[in-house]
Amino acid sequence: MSAAAGSSDFPDVTAAEAVALVADGGYLLDVRERSEWDAGHAPQAVLVPLSELGERLDEVPTDRDVLVVCHSGMRSMRASAALRRSGRRAVNVEGGMLAWRDADGELTRDGGGPASVD
Repeated sequence: MSAAAGSSDFPDVTAAEAVALVADGGYLLDVRERSEWDAGHAPQAVLVPLSELGERLDEVPTDRDVLVVCHSGMRSMRASAALRRSGRRAVNVEGGMLAWRDADGELTRDGGGPASVD
């Protein structure tokens, strides 16, 4: 995993790197809101909206890297920084679910129908 713009404060992975890491069993944490998740998400992702992260912190692993994703990468950047402050190994997925989709990351929608992250 690389650091964004040479800064170790905000480590990032590209969406293509994240797709590969998740395919190899990486932990993907989606911090979008429920309505965004319901429209479409990565099948392997775990939803913990950023607005609930503080109260659900114990649900996030401490023993492995956590790839954090949102819609475009801003909320996940904040979430990954907060997770690192709590002792977790968290990295931001650059470009969020939009970049995930563009990197041919798998999308699903609970209940069927076409998945969308737009």
